[in-house]
Amino acid sequence: MLIVGVDVGAATAKTAILKDGEFVAYEVIPTGDYVTESSKEVTEKALKKAGYTFKDVDRFVSTGYGRDSVKFADKSISEIICHAKGASFLIPEARTIIDIGGQDSKVIGMRENGTVKSFVMNDKCAAGTGRFLEVMASVLNLTIDQMGPDSLKSVSPSNISSTCTIFAESEIISLRADRTNREDMVAGLHKAVSRRVIIMGRSVGYNDKIVFTGGVAKNSGVVKFIQELLEKEVVLPEVPQIIGALGAALLADVDVGKNRKQEEVA
Repeated sequence: MLIVGVDVGAATAKTAILKDGEFVAYEVIPTGDYVTESSKEVTEKALKKAGYTFKDVDRFVSTGYGRDSVKFADKSISEIICHAKGASFLIPEARTIIDIGGQDSKVIGMRENGTVKSFVMNDKCAAGTGRFLEVMASVLNLTIDQMGPDSLKSVSPSNISSTCTIFAESEIISLRADRTNREDMVAGLHKAVSRRVIIMGRSVGYNDKIVFTGGVAKNSGVVKFIQELLEKEVVLPEVPQIIGALGAALLADVDVGKNRKQEEVA
């Protein structure tokens, strides 16, 4: 059985492929302006890597904010459920997920079987998301890839008190006027993002095995401050963006297996 999970987020589109229950290929591309086209393109690229075409696929499942725009999907599933399933598959002992994407962030509590126990999500404000860091990178004339490494050079992170992107931008402009060290400003921004997400997730709780997923998990500065503020180590999947797509494929694989058993019994 060839199963494909497609996760369309605000910043990137991701596809994960399972062949007979084994994870065999994935792809990640920018979502761009056309969600439907991006979902098809990323899936074509992943299938090509694995040596297949659309005609070979037994089932497609979509997830993410753009899941309803994946026209070729047989079913769509909530990204919360998919993230829990994907994280549990890669890291069975995981009990908490911190996921920070382009335009939302969430903290998910999980049971031993990989199902969702509780969650909290911020999808109404840029604070605590990748978009916050993108805006601040522009203010500081940096690329987003420079932000993490620069933050690690700081010896005295600036105190960014506002959780609002607009007000935080004003704080950065004032700090620049005071000739504050750039690395300290960048570190302060990363600490502010980390603090925002950690506070948001307190209602869920942070168990010992915490998995950090989403595109921002590739940012070394945010990883550093999340670990420092929680006083716990977080686990990073090798490709943190694809956890939702992988979970979608795994859930589809379970559905197909159930249907087969029902057909055999009938």
